[in-house]
Amino acid sequence: MTPRELGALLLLGAIWGASFIFMRVAAPEFGIVPLVVLRTSLATLVFLPFLFLTGGGRQMVKLWKPMCLLGAINTAVPFALFNFASLQLQSGVLAILNATAPMFAAMFAFIWLRERLSKLAIVGLMCGFVGVVVISLDKTLGSQLSIVPVLAVLGAAGCYGWGACMMKKSLAGVKPVAVAAGSQFWASLLITPFALMQLPQAWPSSLAWMNALALALVGTGLAYLLYFYLIAAAGPAKAVMVGYLVPLFGIAWGVIFLNEMLSVWDFCGGLLILLGISFTTGFAQRIAHWAKQRLVVN
Repeated sequence: MTPRELGALLLLGAIWGASFIFMRVAAPEFGIVPLVVLRTSLATLVFLPFLFLTGGGRQMVKLWKPMCLLGAINTAVPFALFNFASLQLQSGVLAILNATAPMFAAMFAFIWLRERLSKLAIVGLMCGFVGVVVISLDKTLGSQLSIVPVLAVLGAAGCYGWGACMMKKSLAGVKPVAVAAGSQFWASLLITPFALMQLPQAWPSSLAWMNALALALVGTGLAYLLYFYLIAAAGPAKAVMVGYLVPLFGIAWGVIFLNEMLSVWDFCGGLLILLGISFTTGFAQRIAHWAKQRLVVN
């Protein structure tokens, strides 16, 4: 990975980690669903110039049915669930639980696409599950917080995992920017009627607007473009490494900007989830193989 690619990876991790802060600040004033519409609509506008430059507009029109379904499952529903959960959970916890998405993707690929799971991947799924249980118990036992926000984040992560399998099955070979623009566009159309029924009673503050715009333009639009760049330049295997950086940045930004403090159990659960992801995605095996090669060379 070149210094430029590494810089893009770190920037993407920092942006996606900050997205949970943007949600926590903006969601209470905009409302759960209206914030989704604002986010998806503005992100679609960011993608449009790149869509026409790459010639992805025809694919977006031709494949509107799978993109519409993807927009519901991979964008509208998880965005709304995250906004709901952000009303009660810390941004660091949101970022940690969001990291379970690759494990859900592996589970759906096994069930739906009949992809084989190695023994180590199964151990990873179990490890991640234990990490989720640890965080869930820490947030619910001895507190007034219910398990519902935690389940909402897991539902959103599950949607991302399902969406990844949908893209592999129905949208393989389609230009990534066309998939991103199409899913954001259809998500906006699908969820707008619900947003009109939940418009905020008071005009959001300037702080809420700044966070909402940052979530849409930076946390969604710019972030997806960076992700596509990494996939093209460094390859998918290295691009997905951003999943390990997002929880770290999410925790750091929450501490710096929102004065959040995570418990020891949050960190333990987060480490178990990251360990589980490394096993499930094969990242741990690749690192071990690389280390073995280095030892042989030396």
